Amino acid sequence: MAEKYSKQQIMDALLDLNAGKSDEQKWQIEDDKLVKTYKFKNFVRAFGWMSQAAIWAEKLNHHPEWFNVYNKVEVKLTTHDVGGISELDFKLAGKMDLFN
Repeated sequence: MAEKYSKQQIMDALLDLNAGKSDEQKWQIEDDKLVKTYKFKNFVRAFGWMSQAAIWAEKLNHHPEWFNVYNKVEVKLTTHDVGGISELDFKLAGKMDLFN
């Protein structure tokens, strides 16, 4: 089972996750969740990305909170079982970034 990350663990993992990314590509911490908005060329690309992300989420048994409007997908990750951010959130975030 995953364990809730401390504030320092979150900041360290966030630095690693965001390394080499522009400001608009970086993950943020908002309301104790790992948050990012992805932008795509159109709805079909956004939906296709969500389909691929859903496969990774299912493999990790860790499902995102997300919201899609046209070419944007807002993702919020937290581990409800531990009441905060855990390693699972960073694993899923990394997978999402790989195929964006």
